[in-house]
Amino acid sequence: MNTTGLSVEQVRADLAELLGCETAELTPDTDLTDLGLDSMRIMGLVEKWRAAGAERLEFADLAEDPRLRRWMELLAGGTA
Repeated sequence: MNTTGLSVEQVRADLAELLGCETAELTPDTDLTDLGLDSMRIMGLVEKWRAAGAERLEFADLAEDPRLRRWMELLAGGTA
């Protein structure tokens, strides 16, 4: 269950906009750093998603495993 109010579609849309790619390029196992994601962009996403309700989201958790599948687990309340 997603406890943050962020849908997979919203997360993919945010990432696609930030990285300048199509949402179709963002498969669950794509390493987002291969598409240009860097630490500054991760920090921006953390702030955006915290404001949307993901208060417990941490930069280190996203940076540790930059794959969409893992990020959705974290946003759904999975442990790091």
